[in-house]
Amino acid sequence: MITYLPLKEITASYEPQITDALRRIVERGWFLLGEECASFEKEYAAYIGNSHCVACGNGYDALWLILRAYIVMGVLKEGDEVLVPANTFIASVLAITNNNLVPVFVEPDEDSFLVGEAALRAACTPRCKAYVMVHLYGQCAYSDTLAAFCRERGIKIVEDNAQAHGALYGNRRTGSLGDAGAHSFYPGKNLGALGDAGAVTTDDTCLADVVASLHNYGSSQKYVHEHVGVNSRMDEFQAAVLRVKLRRLDSDNERRRAIAKMYIDGIDNPRVKVPRVPDFSGHVFHIFALMSPERDALQHHMTQCGIQTQIHYPLPPHKQQCYSQWAGLSCPIAEKLSAEELSLPLHPLLTDDEVRLIISAVNSF
Repeated sequence: MITYLPLKEITASYEPQITDALRRIVERGWFLLGEECASFEKEYAAYIGNSHCVACGNGYDALWLILRAYIVMGVLKEGDEVLVPANTFIASVLAITNNNLVPVFVEPDEDSFLVGEAALRAACTPRCKAYVMVHLYGQCAYSDTLAAFCRERGIKIVEDNAQAHGALYGNRRTGSLGDAGAHSFYPGKNLGALGDAGAVTTDDTCLADVVASLHNYGSSQKYVHEHVGVNSRMDEFQAAVLRVKLRRLDSDNERRRAIAKMYIDGIDNPRVKVPRVPDFSGHVFHIFALMSPERDALQHHMTQCGIQTQIHYPLPPHKQQCYSQWAGLSCPIAEKLSAEELSLPLHPLLTDDEVRLIISAVNSF
């Protein structure tokens, strides 16, 4: 069986550096808000291209903290509307609703899976004050015209960069393009920790200071609490692991691009649609998403061929039970993508021979 994501083997490929880093933390005996976390924040801010990085507990918290900080700063107020893609993972929406903000679901382009300027304009109302821009599957969703529209309307751009570590727009990295970026380091990400971890990046010093307070019980001085905060801190172990993995991120992403090119060039089946990628050099291919009206049959066929696949995501957020108030909302493109998407294995350890076997299996469907 070719597994979808062999995390054990991927982690082992970073040895002995990971074990050495973890041993260093144990020997130092300092496990939270220490040297490793401070060093990671500095290194990741430099990598992304922002002045500030605040490490936190996970990617959802990073989004929540940005939106909460804007509320604390008076930039947003509860009840404001926030634009968000209709075909994103639910965390993008939970961060909005858990701040008592109102999501406005925007249909993506069917070929790129990303929200375009025309769709954003059509969905925008005078009450929209922010846009959660999701770089879905590792492809940059930013454009100059889209950003100009947001600036005209006074809309803050909050990048959901959970799937796009290292992705580029020209020579700038996603996560540094908008007003703030939220990053997830869930183990399966291009830059993954050994557990949950996340970060906020920004050039806005005031925002960074408020986020840094909020994520530590609303405190910037021990036992003095200026905000109603939460506990969302990255531990020293995760920071140390991420520092090791960050050094290899660009080369790992290059391997992902090479595999994706093999898929796009090699898959030739009228019952299957491969992604359209306008800017191949900037895409980091966290997920390689095929589309097929016969998705479930295709997945069964791939399993029979000894290849594990995944579905991202079988239900869009507005069709989830927890959001029953939007169950009647019609987002036909997002709903079609949920019904047809199938993800092929794609990770840096995948060999060319395995890629050819996967291509052959898809073509034989």
